[in-house]
Amino acid sequence: MHWFIVIIAGLFEVAFAFCLGKAKETTGNEMYLWYVAFLIALSISMVLLIKATQTLPIGTAYAVWTGIGAVGTVLVGIFIFKEPATFWRLFFIFTLIASIIGLKTVTH
Repeated sequence: MHWFIVIIAGLFEVAFAFCLGKAKETTGNEMYLWYVAFLIALSISMVLLIKATQTLPIGTAYAVWTGIGAVGTVLVGIFIFKEPATFWRLFFIFTLIASIIGLKTVTH
């Protein structure tokens, strides 16, 4: 159950990065709404991470949370913000995913 909370927290990390990207593309009131959404997503992500780390090892939970956020943010950048999907970017995303899975596998 607590690993599920880490996953949800990681997805909210992706959401707050997405909000930053959208705020960068807009102006005026819309920009401020994206910043408010950023703060909400950030708060939810942090609260969930705090909840999960009450029972999970902090180092592993934080690494998984960060990894989900990093991979998700790169994928959002590629698919939504049209950032380049070069071989090396994709290669390192896959190595990051493999590392996250490996770290989760060896943690009790």
